[in-house]
Amino acid sequence: MASTTLPTRGGYDGKAPDKFTARKVGAPHTLEHRVYIEKDGVPVSPFHDIPLYANEQQTVLNMVVEIPRWTNAKQEISKDEVLNPIKQDTKKGKLRFVRNCFPHKGYLWNYGAFPQTWEDPNVTHPETKQKGDNDPLDVCEIGELVAKVGEVKQVKVLGVMALLDEGETDWKIIVIDVNDPLAPRLNDIEDVERHLPGLLRATNEWFRIYKIPDGKPENQFAFSGECKNRKYAMEIVRECAEAWEKLITGKTQPGEISLTNVSVPNSKDRADPSKLNIPKHEEKAPAAIDPSIDKWFYISGASA
Repeated sequence: MASTTLPTRGGYDGKAPDKFTARKVGAPHTLEHRVYIEKDGVPVSPFHDIPLYANEQQTVLNMVVEIPRWTNAKQEISKDEVLNPIKQDTKKGKLRFVRNCFPHKGYLWNYGAFPQTWEDPNVTHPETKQKGDNDPLDVCEIGELVAKVGEVKQVKVLGVMALLDEGETDWKIIVIDVNDPLAPRLNDIEDVERHLPGLLRATNEWFRIYKIPDGKPENQFAFSGECKNRKYAMEIVRECAEAWEKLITGKTQPGEISLTNVSVPNSKDRADPSKLNIPKHEEKAPAAIDPSIDKWFYISGASA
């Protein structure tokens, strides 16, 4: 079966990390496009089947890339579809793209999610005073390489921002690929400002203003926009991992979330992958994107 091999390199734990590949269906930038993740040719759920931790010490984590840096298509793990493929988000039947808010082009980082995590919408966080956003934890990978959709990266956690998005807590975990040349020197959030000056300020600005071109107000942050340190971020990761554990084992009601998986012990939704009828891999050229997606928007006070 043909598929696109995506790198998951290691060398940090004495054994090679799991190898995952992307199974593409339909043409990118169409409503039909899906990117399934597979391991050894078998489709798996990037939400439920990929382990959160990539080493025994739980210092290296797996990240599923949904959106490569500098691209505009708003892609995400589909929570309600079987095996949770990555798809482009839609609004009123139209594909969604983020706008370019000068001087930012698309997303500033490789953007994605941590598998086996969930921000529980039934729980109000004691410090942000807002409930979870019902998604896997969002991740911003700040290394120098541009990733591919569906790539599974091994990363280490550096810090976290708490976006308050339409009444929900939407954590943004800041990480770096363990194979990045800068990774040995980035171990906590203050190292980011030292070695990548301006990145955290730009990240805050991007999340604050990116919805303004679509007629929405500025986003707000908890902690006055401060990026909390690695220790705090790892606590959030662990909380969301525990919430996912309750979800997948039936202790929390899933709502419209598909819990179908092929490997999770103690899950009544575990399935035989050969019976799931996941479409075969297709290598199709992307559909044309409306040229207006490349327009710059100049937001007053963006860099204030």
